[in-house]
Amino acid sequence: MTTAAPIYLDHAATAPLDPQVAAAICECLRDPGLQGNAASVHAPGRAAAVRVEQARAQVARLVGAEPGSIVFTSGATESVNLAILGAARAAGANLHHLVTARTEHRAALDACRQLEREGFAVSWLATGSDGSADPAQVASALRPGTALVSLMHANNETGVINDIAAVGQLCLERGVTFHVDAAQSAGKLPIDVQAMNVALLSFCAHKLGGPKGIGALYVRHRPRPALQPLQFGGGHERGLRAGSLATHQIVGFGVACELALTRLADDAARVRALRERLWAGLQAAAPVERNGGTEPGLPGILNVRFPGIEGESLLLSLDGRLAASSGSACSSASAEPSYVLRALGLSDLAAQASLRLSLGRATTGEEVDRAAALLVASVNRLRALLPAGAIERIA
Repeated sequence: MTTAAPIYLDHAATAPLDPQVAAAICECLRDPGLQGNAASVHAPGRAAAVRVEQARAQVARLVGAEPGSIVFTSGATESVNLAILGAARAAGANLHHLVTARTEHRAALDACRQLEREGFAVSWLATGSDGSADPAQVASALRPGTALVSLMHANNETGVINDIAAVGQLCLERGVTFHVDAAQSAGKLPIDVQAMNVALLSFCAHKLGGPKGIGALYVRHRPRPALQPLQFGGGHERGLRAGSLATHQIVGFGVACELALTRLADDAARVRALRERLWAGLQAAAPVERNGGTEPGLPGILNVRFPGIEGESLLLSLDGRLAASSGSACSSASAEPSYVLRALGLSDLAAQASLRLSLGRATTGEEVDRAAALLVASVNRLRALLPAGAIERIA
C-alpha cells in the first residue's frame, strides 16, 4: 500500500524542485559534451561555459541586473558571508561600523558577530512590532565610519517586508555600501537592484524551485563596492569566488529564475489567496494569533501561534501528514525559542507556541483545506489535555 505524502507547507525552508529545472539539470549531467570544466578552453569546456553564461543572464534578469554583476556561490549563506565579511574587511581604515537588524538570518547575524570579534562596531536595530526595520532608524544609526548596512528584503520567519528602496536611497546619499539578503524574496517579489540602489544582493536557487547548493551574489558595477574574497585559488568569478563551476546546478538555477520571473505575478496572487484561505481555516482553533505584520508581506508565509500548545509537539503530532516548521530551518537544531519572534516582543512561551506555515507554487487549495483541518483537530486534541487555565497563562 502506498503511503500518501505529507502536505508540504515548508517552502520557506526549501521549495520542491520544479520538473523543468530537474530536466535541465539531468540534460547537463547526461550530455558528454557538457562535462568539461567551464574554465577550460577546449570544446567541452567552451560548451559548458556557454550554458553557464546563459544561466547567468537568466539569474541576472530576475533581479534587474547585468549578467556580469552576478557571482555564483554555493548558496545564500555563502553569498551573505561574502557580502558582509568581504565588504567590511575591504572597507577603509576608518570604516569599522556596520548596521543590521536583530531579526536577520543567522548567516548575517553570525557574520556580524564575527566582525565584532575582529574589532568592528555593530548597531543592532530593534524592529517594530510587525518585525520591519524603520528606514528612519537606519538613518539615525549611520555615522561617518559606517562601512555597511545589511538588511533582509523579507523575513524568513514572518514574511514581513522591509522598505529596501528607501534604505537604498539613504545609503546612496551617504556613500554607504548596502547589502540585501533576498533569499526569501527573490522570485516571489519584484526586485530591481538598480532602482532600489542596492550594492550587494544575496539569493539562492532552492527557495524558488531550483537545486540546493547554488546561489548568487549581485555585485554592483558602478559605483562598485570594495569586496574581499573569502576563498582563494584560480581566480574564478572575477576573483571573488574561487572553485570550479558546477554547470548542472548553475543551469538549473537559471531555469528556476526564468520560470519564477515568468510566473511571478500570477504565483504571488494565487499563493497569497491560499495563505489567507489557510488563515481563515485556522480560526476554528481559536484562540489563534498571527505573528508579525500582514501586509506588505511575502505571499507564502503565515506565522501563527496557538496559545497553550508547544509548536514542536504540534508538529510531532502531525508527523507524516503535514510538513511545516517552528522557525527557521537553519535554527531548527536549537531548542531555543525563535529569536525573531522574541524580537517582536513575544514571550518565550508564545514563541514556542508558534508555527511557520509556508506555501509555494505547488501548493493547492485542497492541500490548504486539509492542512487547516489537521491543525485544528490536533490543536483541539492537545488543548483538551491541558490543565485548567493553561491557555490563559500563555500570552
